[in-house]
Amino acid sequence: MNTALFHMIAGAPTPVAPFSHATEADGWVFVTGQMPTDPADDDLPLPNGIEAQTRRVMDNLALVLRGLGLDLEHVVFARAYLTHFQRDYAVMNAAYKSYFPADRLPARTCIGVTGLAREALVEIDLIARRP
Repeated sequence: MNTALFHMIAGAPTPVAPFSHATEADGWVFVTGQMPTDPADDDLPLPNGIEAQTRRVMDNLALVLRGLGLDLEHVVFARAYLTHFQRDYAVMNAAYKSYFPADRLPARTCIGVTGLAREALVEIDLIARRP
């Protein structure tokens, strides 16, 4: 039986709630939803607009994966949460897909929500698989 590992990644954004940056079991890596916070200073204001926030979220997710010796090519599933779904969906998609090769887009769910921590416009979590 493989024991679950609970990872806190040095240099990743400080969690806004009681959780690990990622957990891992049997080669599966579950990365907690990342916010568009600056990993160098969580107290800085969030970036303006959905494109900048999506890019910050994706950069934060990549930072967590790198801390585990992985990268975005190992992602098999993503879940995105948007507070202004109709308004922001197309722009978020354009920024999001720029992080993956066109022929290796992870499966994904995108959900409209009424609110996110720190009044963020977007949050994304990932599932990755070790090779």
